[in-house]
Amino acid sequence: MRVAVVHGPNLQLLGQREPDVYGRETLDEIVGRIEALGAELNVEIESFQSNTEGTLLDWIAKTAKSVDGFIVNAGALTHTSIALRDCLVGVGRPFVEVHLSNTAAREDFRHHSYLAEVAGGVVYGFGPESYLLGLRGLVALIGKSKAKS
Repeated sequence: MRVAVVHGPNLQLLGQREPDVYGRETLDEIVGRIEALGAELNVEIESFQSNTEGTLLDWIAKTAKSVDGFIVNAGALTHTSIALRDCLVGVGRPFVEVHLSNTAAREDFRHHSYLAEVAGGVVYGFGPESYLLGLRGLVALIGKSKAKS
């Protein structure tokens, strides 16, 4: 099984950006944790981060051909990007939306996600653990889908 992990805008700043909200782990440290869990689950992980919406869309479209699903932390694009939603639907791969912080307990504009209603699941509020919970959920979702085929 192969899973792609999408990290959206400003996530390269993890560890230094608002550590009281996002924690002190860097993106590289989080990716290392995801890859370690992937190895335990026999899942190959490919990660990508960009601050540019179009670059993320191009990468998802290209990568979808070689993965079984996506873990997506779209950052602020979660609340603004219909294009990202359309891309994820269009590539026809299951995905799980994840967030480090509890977006429901933050500013009103963070309460709406364009991705949630088309995602296989949503995990938020558990810090870096959100990625790991999301990966476990996605693996189960893909497994159920393959069992039905």
